[in-house]
Amino acid sequence: MDFELLLNEPMSKHTTFRVGGNASKYYKVKTLDGLVQVMNICKEEGRKPLVIGNGSNLLVSDKGIDGTVIEIGNGFDSIQVSGNEMTVEAGAMLSKVSKTALENGLTGLEFASGIPGTIGGAVYMNAGAYDGEMKDVLISVKALVDGEIVDIPAEDMKLSYRHSYAMEKDMIIVGVVLGLKPGDKTEIENKMNDFNNRRREKQPLEYPSAGSTFKRPEGYFAGKLIMDSGLSGKSIGGAMVSPKHCGFVINSDNATASDIYKLIRYIQSEVSDIFDVELETEVRLIGDFEE
Repeated sequence: MDFELLLNEPMSKHTTFRVGGNASKYYKVKTLDGLVQVMNICKEEGRKPLVIGNGSNLLVSDKGIDGTVIEIGNGFDSIQVSGNEMTVEAGAMLSKVSKTALENGLTGLEFASGIPGTIGGAVYMNAGAYDGEMKDVLISVKALVDGEIVDIPAEDMKLSYRHSYAMEKDMIIVGVVLGLKPGDKTEIENKMNDFNNRRREKQPLEYPSAGSTFKRPEGYFAGKLIMDSGLSGKSIGGAMVSPKHCGFVINSDNATASDIYKLIRYIQSEVSDIFDVELETEVRLIGDFEE
């Protein structure tokens, strides 16, 4: 079977915040053919689906999604290496792609080894960490656009800080080609271990979250603005500003999506009032949130 359909599926099972109401229809697509089939079903039903990977950058409302969600994940995750290039299906986890690069003595993806998302999602938002981002290694994207599979060179993807052309255009990334460089396996592994150790020391990985909640405002760091606003440890319901890293809103105690949303809005209001800086969410807000 190229896909699996789940009805009234809790989105809390499919987001790293571990919150969110039910999706009316939830498809797990396992092949490119499956994706095309499901997209045709959506077209016949007049529905525009939400396409997700690991759900690591989403906040879905408690009311859920009265529509269709398509997950590109397990089965849609092959990785092929040829010389210095990697051809990767969209559902492959960044951790697995980075590990494969290491095993083949290829450098350039060390920054991505601890990011808890899929390669498709990473390119969609030009994910990055530790002075590296997807635009540094992307050669091309394979995408489903208007029912056709097309190859798009990296320069046409308009990759910039947490942005890509995929956000502007109605396209679904189904695969990517990455260009890396030969490197020393020991050095690559040491760099990955260093980055991952830093993550464990500085980020609240023991709690459900969506990573950095806010984009970096020009000239500032979101976490420092939030800390300097006196919001470290601030809670609303089960949501909290992490004392370990104020740039993270965490699900500290069975939070609802509403708790997290209210805390996000409170943080934005306080930072705006104190520093006259508008914080923009890096997390995508999906569904109906009531103030």
